[in-house]
Amino acid sequence: MTQLTDFKQKSTPDGDMPTVVTFGCRLNSFESIVIQEHLTATQTTDTIVVNTCAVTSEAERQARQSIRRLHRKHPHAKIIATGCAAQINPEAYAAIDGVTRVIGNHEKMQAETYGIGAHPSIQVTDIMAVKESAGHLITGFDGRARAFIEIQNGCNHRCTFCTIPFGRGNNRSIPTGEIVNQVQNLVDQGCQEVVLTGVDITDYGKDLPGQPTLGQLVRRTLACIPTLPRLRLSSIDPVEVDQALYQVIETEPRLMPHFHISLQSGDDMILKRMKRRHLRRDILHFCNTVLRVRPDAVFGADIIAGFPTETEDMFCQSLSIVEAAPLTYLHVFSYSPRPDTPAAKMPQVPHKTIKSRTKRLIEKGDGAKAQWLQRQVGKTLSVLLETQGSSPHLYQGHCPHYAPITVSSEEKPLVLGKIYDVFIQDATAKYLTGIIQ
Repeated sequence: MTQLTDFKQKSTPDGDMPTVVTFGCRLNSFESIVIQEHLTATQTTDTIVVNTCAVTSEAERQARQSIRRLHRKHPHAKIIATGCAAQINPEAYAAIDGVTRVIGNHEKMQAETYGIGAHPSIQVTDIMAVKESAGHLITGFDGRARAFIEIQNGCNHRCTFCTIPFGRGNNRSIPTGEIVNQVQNLVDQGCQEVVLTGVDITDYGKDLPGQPTLGQLVRRTLACIPTLPRLRLSSIDPVEVDQALYQVIETEPRLMPHFHISLQSGDDMILKRMKRRHLRRDILHFCNTVLRVRPDAVFGADIIAGFPTETEDMFCQSLSIVEAAPLTYLHVFSYSPRPDTPAAKMPQVPHKTIKSRTKRLIEKGDGAKAQWLQRQVGKTLSVLLETQGSSPHLYQGHCPHYAPITVSSEEKPLVLGKIYDVFIQDATAKYLTGIIQ
Protein backbone atom coordinates (compact mmCIF):
# COMPACT_ATOMS: atom_id res chain seq x y z
CA MET A 1 0.00 0.00 0.00
CA THR A 2 1.34 3.42 -0.87
CA GLN A 3 1.32 6.27 1.55
CA LEU A 4 -1.64 8.56 1.13
CA THR A 5 -1.15 12.28 0.93
CA ASP A 6 -3.86 14.66 1.98
CA PHE A 7 -6.44 15.42 -0.71
CA LYS A 8 -5.05 18.19 -2.87
CA GLN A 9 -6.44 20.06 -5.83
CA LYS A 10 -3.88 20.86 -8.48
CA SER A 11 -5.04 23.74 -10.60
CA THR A 12 -3.87 26.27 -13.13
CA PRO A 13 -4.97 29.88 -13.01
CA ASP A 14 -7.62 29.75 -15.75
CA GLY A 15 -10.38 31.35 -13.74
CA ASP A 16 -11.37 29.15 -10.83
CA MET A 17 -11.61 25.91 -12.80
CA PRO A 18 -8.95 23.33 -11.94
CA THR A 19 -7.43 21.31 -14.72
CA VAL A 20 -6.20 18.33 -12.67
CA VAL A 21 -7.68 17.21 -9.35
CA THR A 22 -5.60 14.65 -7.47
CA PHE A 23 -6.44 12.06 -4.84
CA GLY A 24 -4.17 9.55 -3.16
CA CYS A 25 -0.47 8.84 -3.13
CA ARG A 26 2.63 10.80 -4.03
CA LEU A 27 2.91 8.85 -7.27
CA ASN A 28 -0.46 10.28 -8.29
CA SER A 29 0.89 13.75 -7.48
CA PHE A 30 3.83 13.20 -9.83
CA GLU A 31 1.58 11.79 -12.55
CA SER A 32 -0.76 14.76 -12.26
CA ILE A 33 2.11 17.06 -13.19
CA VAL A 34 2.76 14.90 -16.28
CA ILE A 35 -0.95 15.06 -17.13
CA GLN A 36 -0.93 18.85 -16.73
CA GLU A 37 2.01 19.15 -19.10
CA HIS A 38 0.27 16.93 -21.66
CA LEU A 39 -2.85 19.12 -21.44
CA THR A 40 -0.76 22.23 -21.98
CA ALA A 41 1.26 20.74 -24.84
CA THR A 42 -1.86 19.53 -26.67
CA GLN A 43 -3.72 22.79 -25.98
CA THR A 44 -6.53 20.91 -24.30
CA THR A 45 -9.03 23.38 -22.85
CA ASP A 46 -12.29 23.29 -20.90
CA THR A 47 -11.24 19.96 -19.42
CA ILE A 48 -10.88 18.70 -15.85
CA VAL A 49 -8.96 15.49 -15.19
CA VAL A 50 -9.80 13.76 -11.89
CA ASN A 51 -6.96 11.44 -10.86
CA THR A 52 -8.66 8.96 -8.52
CA CYS A 53 -7.45 6.61 -5.78
CA ALA A 54 -8.72 3.14 -4.86
CA VAL A 55 -6.82 2.44 -1.65
CA THR A 56 -9.95 2.79 0.53
CA SER A 57 -13.68 3.13 0.00
CA GLU A 58 -13.44 6.62 1.52
CA ALA A 59 -10.91 7.67 -1.12
CA GLU A 60 -13.30 6.49 -3.83
CA ARG A 61 -16.25 8.24 -2.19
CA GLN A 62 -14.34 11.52 -2.11
CA ALA A 63 -13.41 11.20 -5.78
CA ARG A 64 -16.99 10.52 -6.86
CA GLN A 65 -18.23 13.39 -4.71
CA SER A 66 -15.62 15.72 -6.22
CA ILE A 67 -16.64 14.77 -9.78
CA ARG A 68 -20.27 15.58 -9.07
CA ARG A 69 -19.35 18.87 -7.38
CA LEU A 70 -17.10 19.87 -10.27
CA HIS A 71 -19.83 19.08 -12.77
CA ARG A 72 -22.31 21.27 -10.89
CA LYS A 73 -19.83 24.15 -10.68
CA HIS A 74 -18.49 23.81 -14.24
CA PRO A 75 -21.34 22.24 -16.24
CA HIS A 76 -19.72 22.99 -19.61
CA ALA A 77 -16.37 21.41 -18.75
CA LYS A 78 -15.38 18.01 -20.05
CA ILE A 79 -14.50 15.77 -17.10
CA ILE A 80 -12.02 12.91 -17.56
CA ALA A 81 -11.84 10.28 -14.81
CA THR A 82 -8.57 8.38 -14.45
CA GLY A 83 -6.39 6.85 -11.74
CA CYS A 84 -6.63 3.56 -9.89
CA ALA A 85 -10.35 3.62 -9.11
CA ALA A 86 -11.22 4.44 -12.72
CA GLN A 87 -8.78 1.78 -13.96
CA ILE A 88 -10.36 -0.93 -11.80
CA ASN A 89 -14.00 -0.02 -12.45
CA PRO A 90 -14.22 2.18 -15.57
CA GLU A 91 -17.91 1.56 -16.23
CA ALA A 92 -18.88 2.89 -12.79
CA TYR A 93 -17.03 6.14 -13.40
CA ALA A 94 -18.33 6.47 -16.95
CA ALA A 95 -21.84 6.38 -15.48
CA ILE A 96 -21.27 9.37 -13.18
CA ASP A 97 -23.11 12.45 -14.40
CA GLY A 98 -20.64 14.84 -16.01
CA VAL A 99 -17.93 12.33 -16.90
CA THR A 100 -17.24 12.45 -20.63
CA ARG A 101 -14.27 10.07 -20.73
CA VAL A 102 -12.59 7.42 -18.60
CA ILE A 103 -8.92 6.70 -19.27
CA GLY A 104 -6.66 4.11 -17.67
CA ASN A 105 -3.47 4.53 -15.68
CA HIS A 106 -1.35 3.68 -18.72
CA GLU A 107 -3.28 5.95 -21.08
CA LYS A 108 -3.22 8.98 -18.75
CA MET A 109 0.57 9.22 -19.14
CA GLN A 110 0.47 9.34 -22.96
CA ALA A 111 0.30 12.73 -24.68
CA GLU A 112 -1.74 11.30 -27.56
CA THR A 113 -4.58 10.57 -25.12
CA TYR A 114 -5.37 14.28 -25.01
CA GLY A 115 -5.89 17.03 -27.56
CA ILE A 116 -8.19 17.57 -30.49
CA GLY A 117 -9.74 14.59 -32.22
CA ALA A 118 -12.05 11.69 -31.59
CA HIS A 119 -11.41 9.68 -28.44
CA PRO A 120 -13.29 6.67 -27.07
CA SER A 121 -15.46 7.33 -24.03
CA ILE A 122 -13.69 4.49 -22.18
CA GLN A 123 -10.01 4.04 -22.98
CA VAL A 124 -8.68 1.53 -20.44
CA THR A 125 -6.28 -1.26 -21.39
CA ASP A 126 -5.34 -4.33 -19.37
CA ILE A 127 -2.82 -2.89 -16.91
CA MET A 128 -1.33 -6.35 -16.31
CA ALA A 129 -0.23 -6.40 -19.95
CA VAL A 130 1.90 -3.27 -19.51
CA LYS A 131 5.53 -4.38 -19.23
CA GLU A 132 7.48 -1.15 -18.76
CA SER A 133 7.20 2.44 -17.56
CA ALA A 134 8.70 5.44 -19.29
CA GLY A 135 10.66 8.06 -17.41
CA HIS A 136 8.61 11.21 -17.93
CA LEU A 137 10.87 14.25 -18.01
CA ILE A 138 8.72 16.93 -16.42
CA THR A 139 9.80 20.52 -16.94
CA GLY A 140 8.81 21.70 -13.48
CA PHE A 141 6.73 21.01 -10.43
CA ASP A 142 4.34 23.92 -9.97
CA GLY A 143 7.27 26.14 -9.06
CA ARG A 144 7.62 24.40 -5.72
CA ALA A 145 10.82 23.57 -3.87
CA ARG A 146 9.96 19.87 -3.47
CA ALA A 147 9.24 17.44 -6.31
CA PHE A 148 8.25 13.78 -6.55
CA ILE A 149 9.99 11.50 -9.03
CA GLU A 150 8.55 8.16 -10.16
CA ILE A 151 11.19 5.42 -9.95
CA GLN A 152 8.85 2.47 -10.46
CA ASN A 153 5.21 1.59 -10.90
CA GLY A 154 3.08 -1.43 -10.08
CA CYS A 155 3.43 -4.16 -7.48
CA ASN A 156 4.27 -7.87 -7.72
CA HIS A 157 2.77 -8.68 -4.33
CA ARG A 158 -0.82 -9.51 -3.49
CA CYS A 159 -1.73 -8.37 0.01
CA THR A 160 -5.15 -9.72 0.91
CA PHE A 161 -6.70 -6.27 1.53
CA CYS A 162 -5.32 -4.41 -1.47
CA THR A 163 -6.61 -3.70 -4.98
CA ILE A 164 -3.75 -1.43 -6.02
CA PRO A 165 -1.95 -4.07 -8.18
CA PHE A 166 -5.13 -4.30 -10.26
CA GLY A 167 -5.01 -0.54 -10.78
CA ARG A 168 -1.26 -0.31 -11.31
CA GLY A 169 -0.17 -3.66 -12.73
CA ASN A 170 3.08 -5.49 -11.95
CA ASN A 171 6.40 -3.92 -10.96
CA ARG A 172 8.00 -1.83 -13.71
CA SER A 173 11.15 0.15 -12.90
CA ILE A 174 12.52 3.28 -14.57
CA PRO A 175 16.17 2.91 -15.68
CA THR A 176 18.60 4.56 -13.27
CA GLY A 177 20.05 6.90 -15.88
CA GLU A 178 16.63 8.33 -16.71
CA ILE A 179 15.93 8.98 -13.04
CA VAL A 180 19.26 10.75 -12.56
CA ASN A 181 18.54 12.93 -15.62
CA GLN A 182 15.12 13.81 -14.25
CA VAL A 183 16.51 14.79 -10.84
CA GLN A 184 19.26 16.86 -12.48
CA ASN A 185 16.64 18.65 -14.57
CA LEU A 186 14.72 19.63 -11.45
CA VAL A 187 17.83 20.71 -9.55
CA ASP A 188 18.84 22.89 -12.51
CA GLN A 189 15.49 24.65 -12.10
CA GLY A 190 16.14 25.33 -8.42
CA CYS A 191 14.41 22.37 -6.80
CA GLN A 192 15.88 21.79 -3.34
CA GLU A 193 14.31 18.46 -2.43
CA VAL A 194 13.39 15.41 -4.48
CA VAL A 195 11.22 12.55 -3.23
CA LEU A 196 11.66 9.15 -4.86
CA THR A 197 8.25 7.58 -5.11
CA GLY A 198 6.36 4.65 -6.61
CA VAL A 199 3.97 1.90 -5.62
CA ASP A 200 6.63 -0.38 -4.08
CA ILE A 201 9.98 1.40 -4.29
CA THR A 202 11.96 -1.24 -2.35
CA ASP A 203 11.15 -3.60 -5.26
CA TYR A 204 12.99 -1.20 -7.55
CA GLY A 205 15.28 -2.63 -10.21
CA LYS A 206 14.38 -6.31 -10.08
CA ASP A 207 13.06 -6.12 -13.64
CA LEU A 208 16.01 -4.12 -15.03
CA PRO A 209 19.26 -5.44 -16.53
CA GLY A 210 21.73 -6.05 -13.70
CA GLN A 211 18.93 -5.70 -11.14
CA PRO A 212 20.07 -2.44 -9.48
CA THR A 213 18.68 -1.95 -5.98
CA LEU A 214 17.03 1.04 -4.35
CA GLY A 215 20.17 1.65 -2.32
CA GLN A 216 22.33 1.66 -5.44
CA LEU A 217 19.94 4.08 -7.13
CA VAL A 218 20.06 6.45 -4.15
CA ARG A 219 23.85 6.25 -3.97
CA ARG A 220 24.29 6.95 -7.70
CA THR A 221 21.80 9.83 -7.68
CA LEU A 222 23.58 11.59 -4.83
CA ALA A 223 27.01 10.91 -6.33
CA CYS A 224 26.03 12.18 -9.78
CA ILE A 225 24.25 15.30 -8.49
CA PRO A 226 26.35 16.90 -5.74
CA THR A 227 24.23 20.06 -5.99
CA LEU A 228 21.06 18.27 -4.82
CA PRO A 229 20.56 19.43 -1.22
CA ARG A 230 17.94 16.90 -0.16
CA LEU A 231 16.79 13.45 -1.27
CA ARG A 232 13.84 11.79 0.44
CA LEU A 233 12.21 8.36 0.15
CA SER A 234 8.49 7.75 0.13
CA SER A 235 6.89 4.66 1.69
CA ILE A 236 9.22 1.66 1.98
CA ASP A 237 8.94 -2.01 2.94
CA PRO A 238 11.76 -2.52 5.50
CA VAL A 239 12.15 -6.26 4.89
CA GLU A 240 13.36 -5.44 1.36
CA VAL A 241 15.86 -2.74 2.32
CA ASP A 242 19.23 -3.65 0.81
CA GLN A 243 22.67 -3.25 2.39
CA ALA A 244 23.59 -0.43 0.02
CA LEU A 245 20.68 1.63 1.35
CA TYR A 246 21.75 1.05 4.96
CA GLN A 247 25.24 2.29 3.99
CA VAL A 248 23.84 5.42 2.34
CA ILE A 249 21.67 6.13 5.41
CA GLU A 250 24.82 6.00 7.52
CA THR A 251 27.15 8.02 5.32
CA GLU A 252 25.05 10.51 3.34
CA PRO A 253 23.43 13.40 5.27
CA ARG A 254 21.63 14.57 2.13
CA LEU A 255 19.36 11.50 2.40
CA MET A 256 16.71 12.80 4.75
CA PRO A 257 16.37 10.95 8.11
CA HIS A 258 12.62 10.38 7.75
CA PHE A 259 11.49 6.90 6.75
CA HIS A 260 7.85 6.01 6.19
CA ILE A 261 7.16 2.31 6.70
CA SER A 262 4.44 0.32 4.98
CA LEU A 263 3.65 -1.44 8.26
CA GLN A 264 -0.14 -2.10 8.32
CA SER A 265 -0.17 -3.98 11.66
CA GLY A 266 2.01 -4.67 14.68
CA ASP A 267 0.64 -8.19 15.17
CA ASP A 268 2.26 -11.20 13.50
CA MET A 269 -0.94 -13.17 12.94
CA ILE A 270 -2.66 -10.22 11.30
CA LEU A 271 0.42 -9.58 9.16
CA LYS A 272 0.28 -13.20 7.97
CA ARG A 273 -3.42 -12.90 7.18
CA MET A 274 -2.66 -9.70 5.30
CA LYS A 275 -0.01 -11.67 3.37
CA ARG A 276 2.62 -9.09 4.23
CA ARG A 277 6.30 -9.88 3.74
CA HIS A 278 7.44 -8.81 7.19
CA LEU A 279 6.76 -9.64 10.82
CA ARG A 280 6.90 -7.37 13.84
CA ARG A 281 10.53 -8.24 14.53
CA ASP A 282 11.52 -7.10 11.02
CA ILE A 283 10.13 -3.63 11.68
CA LEU A 284 11.97 -3.37 14.98
CA HIS A 285 15.19 -4.59 13.35
CA PHE A 286 14.96 -1.95 10.63
CA CYS A 287 14.29 0.91 13.05
CA ASN A 288 17.02 -0.18 15.48
CA THR A 289 19.55 -0.61 12.66
CA VAL A 290 18.83 2.85 11.28
CA LEU A 291 18.94 4.49 14.71
CA ARG A 292 22.35 3.01 15.39
CA VAL A 293 23.82 4.86 12.41
CA ARG A 294 21.45 7.87 12.29
CA PRO A 295 20.36 8.58 15.88
CA ASP A 296 18.23 11.52 14.75
CA ALA A 297 16.12 9.40 12.36
CA VAL A 298 12.34 9.41 12.68
CA PHE A 299 9.83 6.89 11.38
CA GLY A 300 6.30 7.09 10.08
CA ALA A 301 4.00 4.19 9.30
CA ASP A 302 0.75 3.19 7.64
CA ILE A 303 -1.41 1.14 10.01
CA ILE A 304 -4.81 -0.41 9.31
CA ALA A 305 -7.28 -0.49 12.18
CA GLY A 306 -9.87 -3.26 12.32
CA PHE A 307 -8.52 -5.71 9.77
CA PRO A 308 -10.76 -8.83 9.63
CA THR A 309 -10.28 -11.22 12.59
CA GLU A 310 -8.37 -8.56 14.58
CA THR A 311 -8.94 -9.11 18.30
CA GLU A 312 -8.34 -6.55 21.04
CA ASP A 313 -5.03 -8.21 21.92
CA MET A 314 -3.94 -8.11 18.28
CA PHE A 315 -4.89 -4.46 18.05
CA CYS A 316 -2.88 -3.71 21.18
CA GLN A 317 0.18 -5.04 19.35
CA SER A 318 -0.30 -2.23 16.84
CA LEU A 319 -0.66 0.28 19.66
CA SER A 320 2.49 -0.94 21.38
CA ILE A 321 4.70 -0.87 18.28
CA VAL A 322 4.31 2.92 18.18
CA GLU A 323 6.59 3.13 21.21
CA ALA A 324 8.65 0.00 20.50
CA ALA A 325 9.77 1.05 17.00
CA PRO A 326 9.53 4.06 17.80
CA LEU A 327 7.10 5.74 15.39
CA THR A 328 6.66 9.50 15.16
CA TYR A 329 4.14 9.86 12.34
CA LEU A 330 1.15 7.56 11.92
CA HIS A 331 -1.11 7.40 8.91
CA VAL A 332 -4.10 5.42 10.15
CA PHE A 333 -6.57 3.68 7.83
CA SER A 334 -9.92 2.34 8.92
CA TYR A 335 -10.25 -1.05 7.26
CA SER A 336 -12.86 -1.15 4.53
CA PRO A 337 -13.42 -4.28 2.41
CA ARG A 338 -12.32 -3.83 -1.18
CA PRO A 339 -14.29 -5.80 -3.77
CA ASP A 340 -12.88 -9.18 -4.84
CA THR A 341 -10.07 -9.21 -2.28
CA PRO A 342 -9.45 -12.23 0.02
CA ALA A 343 -9.80 -10.05 3.13
CA ALA A 344 -13.34 -9.11 2.14
CA LYS A 345 -14.31 -12.77 2.59
CA MET A 346 -12.79 -13.04 6.09
CA PRO A 347 -14.82 -12.53 9.31
CA GLN A 348 -15.25 -8.77 9.60
CA VAL A 349 -14.72 -6.60 12.67
CA PRO A 350 -17.82 -4.55 13.61
CA HIS A 351 -17.81 -1.04 12.19
CA LYS A 352 -18.17 0.51 15.63
CA THR A 353 -15.07 -1.34 16.82
CA ILE A 354 -13.10 -0.26 13.74
CA LYS A 355 -14.06 3.35 14.37
CA SER A 356 -13.00 3.13 18.02
CA ARG A 357 -9.66 1.50 17.19
CA THR A 358 -8.96 4.06 14.50
CA LYS A 359 -9.52 6.83 17.03
CA ARG A 360 -7.22 5.17 19.57
CA LEU A 361 -4.44 4.71 17.03
CA ILE A 362 -4.72 8.31 15.86
CA GLU A 363 -4.53 9.52 19.46
CA LYS A 364 -1.48 7.32 20.05
CA GLY A 365 0.20 8.71 16.97
CA ASP A 366 -0.69 12.30 17.84
CA GLY A 367 0.83 11.80 21.28
CA ALA A 368 4.04 10.38 19.86
CA LYS A 369 4.36 13.23 17.38
CA ALA A 370 3.69 15.88 20.03
CA GLN A 371 6.39 14.41 22.28
CA TRP A 372 8.94 14.36 19.46
CA LEU A 373 8.11 17.93 18.47
CA GLN A 374 8.54 19.09 22.06
CA ARG A 375 12.02 17.55 22.16
CA GLN A 376 13.08 19.77 19.25
CA VAL A 377 12.62 23.01 21.18
CA GLY A 378 15.97 24.71 21.64
CA LYS A 379 17.57 23.00 18.63
CA THR A 380 18.58 24.52 15.32
CA LEU A 381 17.10 22.73 12.30
CA SER A 382 17.48 23.33 8.59
CA VAL A 383 14.14 24.27 7.05
CA LEU A 384 13.10 24.28 3.41
CA LEU A 385 10.72 27.23 3.02
CA GLU A 386 7.76 26.28 0.85
CA THR A 387 4.90 28.72 1.35
CA GLN A 388 4.19 32.22 2.61
CA GLY A 389 2.47 32.39 5.98
CA SER A 390 -0.43 34.53 7.12
CA SER A 391 1.73 37.66 7.32
CA PRO A 392 4.72 38.97 5.31
CA HIS A 393 7.11 37.85 8.04
CA LEU A 394 5.81 34.28 8.43
CA TYR A 395 6.72 31.27 6.32
CA GLN A 396 6.01 27.54 6.36
CA GLY A 397 8.33 24.68 5.56
CA HIS A 398 9.68 21.31 6.67
CA CYS A 399 12.83 20.19 8.42
CA PRO A 400 14.77 17.06 7.34
CA HIS A 401 12.55 14.96 9.64
CA TYR A 402 9.49 16.25 7.74
CA ALA A 403 8.10 18.14 10.72
CA PRO A 404 6.12 21.23 9.65
CA ILE A 405 7.66 24.47 10.89
CA THR A 406 6.38 28.04 10.95
CA VAL A 407 9.32 30.42 10.57
CA SER A 408 9.38 34.12 11.44
CA SER A 409 11.86 36.71 10.21
CA GLU A 410 11.36 40.30 11.25
CA GLU A 411 14.52 41.77 9.73
CA LYS A 412 14.40 40.77 6.09
CA PRO A 413 12.13 38.91 3.66
CA LEU A 414 13.09 35.30 3.08
CA VAL A 415 13.19 33.46 -0.24
CA LEU A 416 10.75 30.63 -0.84
CA GLY A 417 12.45 27.48 -2.05
CA LYS A 418 15.62 28.11 -0.05
CA ILE A 419 16.94 26.28 3.00
CA TYR A 420 17.58 28.23 6.22
CA ASP A 421 18.88 27.40 9.67
CA VAL A 422 16.03 27.95 12.10
CA PHE A 423 16.18 28.12 15.89
CA ILE A 424 13.16 26.24 17.29
CA GLN A 425 11.43 28.37 19.92
CA ASP A 426 8.25 26.43 20.61
CA ALA A 427 6.16 23.41 19.69
CA THR A 428 2.45 22.73 19.47
CA ALA A 429 0.94 19.28 19.16
CA LYS A 430 1.24 19.48 15.37
CA TYR A 431 4.04 21.80 14.32
CA LEU A 432 7.14 23.73 15.39
CA THR A 433 7.75 27.46 15.45
CA GLY A 434 11.12 29.07 15.02
CA ILE A 435 13.09 32.11 14.04
CA ILE A 436 15.95 32.72 11.62
CA GLN A 437 19.21 33.03 13.51
